[in-house]
Amino acid sequence: MARPEIYVSTDVEADGPIPGPHSMLSFGSAAYTAGGELVATFSANLATLPDARGDDATMAWWATQPAAWAACRADQQDPAAAMVAYRSWLDQLPGKPVFVGYPAAYDFLFVYWYLIRFAGASPFSHSALDIKTYAMALLGTDYRATTKRRMPRAWFADLPHSHVALDDAIEQGALFCAMLAANPRRPTNGGAS
Repeated sequence: MARPEIYVSTDVEADGPIPGPHSMLSFGSAAYTAGGELVATFSANLATLPDARGDDATMAWWATQPAAWAACRADQQDPAAAMVAYRSWLDQLPGKPVFVGYPAAYDFLFVYWYLIRFAGASPFSHSALDIKTYAMALLGTDYRATTKRRMPRAWFADLPHSHVALDDAIEQGALFCAMLAANPRRPTNGGAS
């Protein structure tokens, strides 16, 4: 029998739009079963890359978020040690990890780059599932019209969106699981397909 999928909702906080010239400051992952059970979490604050620097526009935004900035700069880890530990955590999950992000294009870009550079491989392979795109398919809306304001309130749990990576990963993972449950075309056999 195939291993079930584990949906790894992941949020990244960074000091610029791309990795390399800029750094991933913090990331958090919340691993959910298809049935919506939160089975494990992982988070780390990272030291900045040696030759990277903060993007001016991104750093101006961070200046408006002092609590989140302080949270992502506390207890910094070496990126190599953190990413090796993260890869080990992913490998030990009770199923095949599927990266889930909102927006996946941004969060996956950083996580994939850091995993390849510092841990040598990505347990996610080359793919990520984007929550907004999934919502677009469920709602039958255009992509740009698919915003959280237009999503059913029943999809949202009472969880914080604080710009602290793990908080946001848990919140968006709960949203994704509610969307999975609302999909009338999804099998109800525990997520196996």
